Amino acid sequence: MIKPKKHRGPLVFGLVLAVILTVLLVFGFRSCAGCSTSDVLPEGTQASFTIEQGESTSSIAQTLADCKLISRTSDFTDAVKAANAESSLKPGTYTIAGGTSVEDIINQLVAGPSLVTFTVSEGLTVQQTAEVVAEAYDGSISADDFLAAAFNASAYVSDYPFVEGAYNNSLEGFLFPKTYSIQSGDTADSVIRRMLDQYAQEVSSLDYSYAQSKGLSAYDVVKLASVVQREAASDNMTTVASVFYNRLASNMALQSDATVAYVVGHDPTSDDISTDSPYNTYAQKGLPAGPICSPGLDALQAVCSPDQTNYLYFYFVPNDQGGTDYYFSETFEDHRAAIEGTSN
Repeated sequence: MIKPKKHRGPLVFGLVLAVILTVLLVFGFRSCAGCSTSDVLPEGTQASFTIEQGESTSSIAQTLADCKLISRTSDFTDAVKAANAESSLKPGTYTIAGGTSVEDIINQLVAGPSLVTFTVSEGLTVQQTAEVVAEAYDGSISADDFLAAAFNASAYVSDYPFVEGAYNNSLEGFLFPKTYSIQSGDTADSVIRRMLDQYAQEVSSLDYSYAQSKGLSAYDVVKLASVVQREAASDNMTTVASVFYNRLASNMALQSDATVAYVVGHDPTSDDISTDSPYNTYAQKGLPAGPICSPGLDALQAVCSPDQTNYLYFYFVPNDQGGTDYYFSETFEDHRAAIEGTSN
């Protein structure tokens, strides 16, 4: 006798429904910082997201919906089409507040991502640069966040080989001084990468042959340039660089006050110059263990192409015009005379 077939409809339907829900969950979700479980983000909250180069309007609409900035993707796509803005939506990282109208969202995407502008001046340390960035980003990137990334140079070696072997795993010297305009939603890591990109671009024009002939590596050039940056005025960097080269060749300590100041955090006193530190060029001969600041291109060029002099000493004092007068000497006697002459 043939047994009657069992009714399998509900089981099959349940399995199919489960598969459909899984697919929707996997493919319908796109990562977005600041997403909400409600239909639309409430006012007072924000969502950050990134539009990729060449991304379609429908894909952008889905991102906005995932971030709960719009309730229906069609609201966005229809409005973009009505505004004839399909080709005007700019790539980048955006941060948009909940409750922003579709029209205002489109206006922001057409205008492009908001930018943060700040200036890293020549001669700033990593610590000082971190403070500049933190102030510019108004807390969205803290100084601690920036320093944590800047003291992890090994994390950047694969993309920026020139930082390999950086002393104390620090990016000191490589955060190139410049005025930057960077997207407001960026992280400490992306800001640092922008600075390293700038460094790579700037130093590509340097000729290291002279420095190499004197036994200096590319990293040594950054070290010495950082000292020149802190010790020289822009119009005599090549002469100051020649003094340090001559002292290195004569096996003399560089005796740079700037290297001691880097360690103690203030203009050094006579007691400070005996401070035990691998950066102290009074206490040890040769270059400091690492750069003491971010040198500008002028200082790097000065080290790569210094004046040819016999100077072993220099001394500088402020003048009445608000500038600085420099005195260079070949002997210690002349150096002492220059100091005494300017102090009278």
